[in-house]
Order: sequence, then structure tokens, then C-alpha cells
Amino acid sequence: MNEYLDVVVRSLAVYFFMVLAIRFFGKKELSQLNTADIILILLISNAVQNAMVGSNTSLSGGLTAALVLFLVNFGLKKVLYKYPQLNKLIQEKPVVLIHDGKADYKALAQLSITSDELHEAIREHGLEHYTEVKLALLEMDGNISIISGQNQLKQTHYKRRHNRKNLTSKN
Repeated sequence: MNEYLDVVVRSLAVYFFMVLAIRFFGKKELSQLNTADIILILLISNAVQNAMVGSNTSLSGGLTAALVLFLVNFGLKKVLYKYPQLNKLIQEKPVVLIHDGKADYKALAQLSITSDELHEAIREHGLEHYTEVKLALLEMDGNISIISGQNQLKQTHYKRRHNRKNLTSKN
């Protein structure tokens, strides 16, 4: 097989493996990158590099692998946009965590979101208690969106990784 075609096939296999792995391990994990997660990502990238380029460690082999990853990602986004049913298989829907001031404890337990994490998200939006929240959603990207029950519509996004970093630097 042509050495560049080999790089293309290997890169496609690694890309689709990673898409499935991220889908399997869940969206909540994407928004909570901590030190161990960053180390894992670096080790995975190192581990799959050889799987993508094989014995071709040349600049052109690496650029071919990178180009394939960019192209397949671009193509996958176009396909998912064109075929919403396929999009539903790959991406999860947003999950309601609080509706009209009532927390859905079953959903929180399934997503492994602690009461402390939910309270942190609520406080981040300037609210004090569940009863002040009209709607809280775990979005497809792993962030928690809060819509307050106040007269003005206020919607913001809570990024846990950003806030955890700030909390650890204050201590």
C-alpha cells in the first residue's frame, strides 16, 4: 500500500475511535479538564501518533495525518448538519437539571453531578438557591446553562474548568 494512503487510513481509524471514545465517556468530562485529564490527552496523542503515521516519521507524513484529521472533522460536521438523525447518535441532547426551581436528582445522579457542583453553577450566575432557577441544562458541550426565574431573561454559561482553576489559585 502507498505509504501516504497508509497514513490516511490510519488517521481516519484513530479519528473515529476518538469520536466514539468521547461519546462513550460522556460530555460532562469534556468541560472538567483537570491535571490528570490533560496528562491523559497528552499521552493519548503520543500513543496514537505512531498508530496514525506508522513508520513514516517524515514531515510530509505528519502533515498528511494532520490534513486528514482536519478534513475528516470538517466533513463529519457537514454530514452531521445534513443528517440530524446521525447527529443524534453522536451528540447527546441537553439534559434538564432544574426545572421551575425543582432539581432533577435522577438526572444529576446519572450524570454524576454533585449537589456542590450544581450549587457552584447557580452561585456563578448570581443566584443563591434552586428555587431562583427557572431552567438549568447540561449542554451538549458539557457546560451548565442557567436561566433565572427573574423578570429579565438571563442566560449564561458556567465553565467548571475555569472556575476550578480560579478556586485552586486562591487557596
